[in-house]
Amino acid sequence: MRTSNKINLGGKAKSTIVGLSAILLASTAAPAFAQEGESSSGITVSGNAAVTSDYRFRGLSFSDGDIAIQGGIDVAHDSGFYIGTWGSSIEDSPTYGHTELDIYGGWSGEVTSGLTLDVGLLYYFYPNGEDGAAGPSDYFEPYASVSGTVGPVEVTSGIAYAWSQDSLGNSDNVYIYTGVSAGIPETPITLNANIGINEGSLGNPAGVLGVNDYVDWMLGVDWAITDNLTATLAYTDTDAPSINNFTDSAIVFTLGVSF
Repeated sequence: MRTSNKINLGGKAKSTIVGLSAILLASTAAPAFAQEGESSSGITVSGNAAVTSDYRFRGLSFSDGDIAIQGGIDVAHDSGFYIGTWGSSIEDSPTYGHTELDIYGGWSGEVTSGLTLDVGLLYYFYPNGEDGAAGPSDYFEPYASVSGTVGPVEVTSGIAYAWSQDSLGNSDNVYIYTGVSAGIPETPITLNANIGINEGSLGNPAGVLGVNDYVDWMLGVDWAITDNLTATLAYTDTDAPSINNFTDSAIVFTLGVSF
């Protein structure tokens, strides 16, 4: 239920938080690589793995412009409830360590004809981090999104809100995003675009940006090489102060597999 690459803005939520798998969480962009395997109990287990040239989350690089290895597993019930986890390598630091692990759960389903709602809670966990002078790193973030189609275009809008927590400098953060996705008929190509607005402490990690609010956007293309293998090429940028390999524009390539 998670996207295996969080170049997306709405990112750090399952694939339906982004709704448009390849864009959002992020969240925020990127294809959803999960493949369903349903049992007689109505439970579906799916997994994904990917390698990406740069782990971008809501326009910010969490891998310092370097390659990241990512993957996750999800368990969903046909009632719409789900739980899952997703992990990625990140740039090593004393506070965050070298690994991010996201644990989440929620409900997703059609609330009216053509309109899907997704709500849940996500926990960001950094198992190799050390709570020192920089403070703790783990935090919670509830999320919600709605998605539907307008002609051949799928549209998703959502919000992720992190209340005041020690790891956020005792300040809250809100991220609002919208994305669109459309497949090119009779081809394995899907075009994606998204834009997000961040307001709060997560927009200024470690105080390096000097601002708390910024806008990020992404334009991307997915190529379904096989039913289980997808390649993504995306351009991402923000209006935050330019910092090389952190907030500057980038072209990101991702290769993901589902199982």
